[in-house]
Amino acid sequence: MASILIVDDSAFARNTLRAIVQTAGHEVVGCAENADQAIDLFKSLQPELVLLDYLMPGRSGEDVLKEIIRDDPAAKVIMISGSGDLTIQKNAVKHGAKVFLRKPFRYEQILETICDVMRGSLSGNSARQVAEPSEAR
Repeated sequence: MASILIVDDSAFARNTLRAIVQTAGHEVVGCAENADQAIDLFKSLQPELVLLDYLMPGRSGEDVLKEIIRDDPAAKVIMISGSGDLTIQKNAVKHGAKVFLRKPFRYEQILETICDVMRGSLSGNSARQVAEPSEAR
């Protein structure tokens, strides 16, 4: 199972993601609510996977993604956002996200996506939008 860092400014989103990934047997090694915490925790904890919110106050998730990939080009990052903006999705992929996951998301889709990324069956070039709002429960 994967060691995972969760980054989201919403406590509700962090707690929801934590519950989902722990239920599947993954280890949440840390949670961050802003860019600075995310970068510090990534460097100190060296998680196998990062679940990273795009829209945060201050520095964006895209800024965090760029720094993570600069420090570790092999880092596995799943970008998460409530925004359906295609430019945001394309930029996330361009800067190294393996997958762009739209909120709201489904439990099963998160777990499938984590498994796909950890197996290496998704690369930055094959990043995909996992959930449409109409599909979410």
